[in-house]
Amino acid sequence: MYRKLRAGAVAVGAVLLVSACSSGGGDNNEGDGSTGPVKQQPKGADPFWVNPDSKAAKAVATLAKDGKDDAAAKVRKIAEQPSGEWLLPENATEQARGYTEAAQKADRDALLVVYNIPHRDCGQYSGGGAADGNAYREFIDQVAAGIEDRPATVILEPDAVQHMVDNCTPEQFHEERYDLLKGAIAKFKSLKDTKVYLDAGNAGWGKPDQIYEPLKWSGIDQADGFSVNVSNFYTTAESVKYGKELSAKVGNKPFVVDTSRNGNGPYTGGAADERWCNPPGRALGETPTTKTGDPQVKAYLWVKRPGESDGTCKGGPKAGEWWGEYAEKLADG
Repeated sequence: MYRKLRAGAVAVGAVLLVSACSSGGGDNNEGDGSTGPVKQQPKGADPFWVNPDSKAAKAVATLAKDGKDDAAAKVRKIAEQPSGEWLLPENATEQARGYTEAAQKADRDALLVVYNIPHRDCGQYSGGGAADGNAYREFIDQVAAGIEDRPATVILEPDAVQHMVDNCTPEQFHEERYDLLKGAIAKFKSLKDTKVYLDAGNAGWGKPDQIYEPLKWSGIDQADGFSVNVSNFYTTAESVKYGKELSAKVGNKPFVVDTSRNGNGPYTGGAADERWCNPPGRALGETPTTKTGDPQVKAYLWVKRPGESDGTCKGGPKAGEWWGEYAEKLADG
């Protein structure tokens, strides 16, 4: 299963700060489909920042302006929840600074996704990444410089470890990748208030026995934990089971689960190698929260941004572009 890097530039810096102010950083969130600005969720259960300038929030505003109140109410279910900000290498420091400053101003934590490892995605749809190890280290330094001492949670390199285990990433790149991941974890953990979760695949790709040693070689012992089900559709129960089995093999590390689109579980129709790409009949999963009822499960998160396309399959636009029709179907469940 391959990830989709968000396409295009993102709003950062002053624009985000202005948006954060205009969103009213309070805890009230009616979620009633009204046309007002998106607000933050109650901090006690959901400490992560809702981006008032997200594609979903903009879609709500446009739909409401056009008098499409029913559609606006559906998309608001997405817009009013925090989701991951996938950092682009072109201006990583400015993005990280903009997101964390806006989050801090709203008295929330930023949720950032770092996805720029060399030889990323095995040259597939989201292929690319940093040109080499030195470029990657520089990128990590830039992200860290943007975060500084502000609160942030980093999801580190979706698929990077998994793709070494399944040999999608050629073996000659493995040693360097282990070193780069360890270095990234150490850099982020040197910051005052940053948590980092190293990605550990999903419940459907393989078994914990296959990945626990590579996670150790990648520095999981220094991380706050690991992430599962990023951009995927496995149910929360399946993901927690996988996470707990894996945790037992890596020093009982806690983990987070991406629940953004797993409300109906994985798609089982069509070609097996494209079931991950804009599957029909899916639904939003549990809303983001740190109140999971399980001390090993630190949070349910929306790491993948619901409503943004996985790629040009099943009638979708390019990866990362907003797909309103699909977003409304996710909200309908």
